[in-house]
Amino acid sequence: MRAKHPRLKPLPGNARGRDALRRLPDKQLQGERKNVMQKGEFRPFVAAETIMKEWTFKAVFLGAVLGLIMGAANMYMGLYAGMTVSASIPAAVLSMGILRGILRKGTILENNMVQTIASSGESLAAGIIFTIPALVIAGAWTGFKYWPVTLIAMFGGVLGIVFMIPLRRPLIVESRELTFPEGVACAEVLEAGETKGSGIWYVFSALGFSAVFKFFVSAYAAIKGTAETAWMMGRAPFYFGADMSPALLGVGYIVGPNIATLVFMGGAISWVIGIPILGATRGVIAPDGLVDALNGLWGSQIRYMGIGAMVVGGIASIVKVREGIVHGIRNTVLGFSAAGDAHERPRTDQDLTAKPLIIAGLAAIIPTFFLYGYLTGSAGDAIIAGLIMVVAGFFFVAVSSYIVGLVGSSNNPVSGMTICTVLFASGLLLLLGIRGTNGIVASLGVAGVVCCAVCSAGDISQDLKTGYLVGATPRRQQIGEIVGVVIPAFMMAPILTVLHKAYGIGAPAREGVEALRAPQATLFASIAKAMFGGGSMPWTMVFIGVGIGLGLLIVDAFLRRANSSFRVHVMPVAVGVYLPFSLSTTILVGGLANFLVGRALRKHGESRVNGAYQSGTLFGSGLIAGEAITGIMIAVLIVAGLKLPKTLIESTVLSLAVFALAVAGISYAAWRKRES
Repeated sequence: MRAKHPRLKPLPGNARGRDALRRLPDKQLQGERKNVMQKGEFRPFVAAETIMKEWTFKAVFLGAVLGLIMGAANMYMGLYAGMTVSASIPAAVLSMGILRGILRKGTILENNMVQTIASSGESLAAGIIFTIPALVIAGAWTGFKYWPVTLIAMFGGVLGIVFMIPLRRPLIVESRELTFPEGVACAEVLEAGETKGSGIWYVFSALGFSAVFKFFVSAYAAIKGTAETAWMMGRAPFYFGADMSPALLGVGYIVGPNIATLVFMGGAISWVIGIPILGATRGVIAPDGLVDALNGLWGSQIRYMGIGAMVVGGIASIVKVREGIVHGIRNTVLGFSAAGDAHERPRTDQDLTAKPLIIAGLAAIIPTFFLYGYLTGSAGDAIIAGLIMVVAGFFFVAVSSYIVGLVGSSNNPVSGMTICTVLFASGLLLLLGIRGTNGIVASLGVAGVVCCAVCSAGDISQDLKTGYLVGATPRRQQIGEIVGVVIPAFMMAPILTVLHKAYGIGAPAREGVEALRAPQATLFASIAKAMFGGGSMPWTMVFIGVGIGLGLLIVDAFLRRANSSFRVHVMPVAVGVYLPFSLSTTILVGGLANFLVGRALRKHGESRVNGAYQSGTLFGSGLIAGEAITGIMIAVLIVAGLKLPKTLIESTVLSLAVFALAVAGISYAAWRKRES
């Protein structure tokens, strides 16, 4: 029976403590839920003894479809901006809108299953686009090979799930320090959907706006993709620009003002400090214009400071959570041995048993050795690469699962962990005498599987936390995660191929079409080429980046001691150093919109704890999906032979005006918090 109070929900088997929890105001709900859990009084939204539809055909089908769509969108976004966002919340909203709004049926556990499967595809896409394009950029591949890409994605995703499952109880159920912020936020969205509108209106309205915007940027050039300028002050060159991208605006809003500011800070280190100093000391030759000259200077020198900073950030993240990592690895081993009694536990505490986990793990590990043998042409190299992959994958899955529980997926240093994997693999391979293309393929092949495993582990950790709060069956969620990585894996190579032929990945593709920069993949390609010959890096810039990273750690230590709400995490700054400044500027605009709307809401007594359900977040997700999907569709048209873009106007004033509409739209959506 639905209670009269607006915060009450139909709770089968409702407990007194949980019923009281539902009556709390929004601004207290998340904090009080945590307190109740710490006191051992927590009960899930759906009680363990309740039988409710969860693993159904419509939930699995919808989750798989959304996983394909959002995975494709995140592939485009990651190659374009080097950043991806979680698909859990938009998938949950779309699921509620379709199952409850259109089909007029669907349970909270079905909606949770949809977001679980959909977010698996999104996380797998992040693992692929950060590493696999590096093989093409480094020249080891001439194109994206279908089966190797598919199998790397599939094996990596499955290993991440298998290695993480034994960590569920110690990290998600028993730990009192790990909050898994995105998982808690998604649970709030699902529970709010039981009595409130899903907010699907915001997703589709933003998706439509962003799709039209992208169409008039890349298909019929009426809106400029980037508004930029450069000038000289004495001998020092300066640059400023902003990408007219609703998707980047959405990314900035979702990651929030702190992370957006750090990304912009990294861009400022490169473009406001590094470029003027280097340009003034070396001089600038600009036969094709000052903007192109500065982009060349940044691409050949300045951005490599980001590599040094990323290495520092990745190592620092591991050191900070070293005790939790040791605890996690120990519990992983114990978890496999203790998984056999899963069916004797309540429904909400049943994991996959040890036997299917071991079978799934072996089914992913053993074929990987043969895959590496095919890629390198050497059985010995394959065995070495496979062993490195297993060790690094096991270790970094524990790292990822712990870190996302502590600081959230947005601060998960995937790039840093992948760099450490590349360096670790490259060092061992070099010691064993492996050189040239074989070394590049082996090291990047290891990095590809490990990166997919790390991304999948971080995603399933948040999803299982959501399931724990809403009362899902972990075993069914874990099966859903496997389905969610296997199905999208078959689409990764075709999407990469289309995008590469249409735009070019990591290098200019064709006149009039802006290439996808693939910052992380370009970085890994540079490292691999420098390690195995045939390439070099400006090591002075790398070491300057190391110094920057160490300086940021010192500053962040002071901020932490001062209990400052603003923190200086190294990885977002490092990503900003490695991104074009025009991208960082737009991300900052989105973060500022989040900050200003949040401050206005607080003045009116509204809470930002429920910010994940704020309409602005949903609107931002729609902006990302609309631009990314349209970009892929335009790429298909270009590959099919249609000559695009066709120039119409390309007015800077018009571009800024239309982009301002996107800023106003996301601000208005967040302010109104309309329920649909």
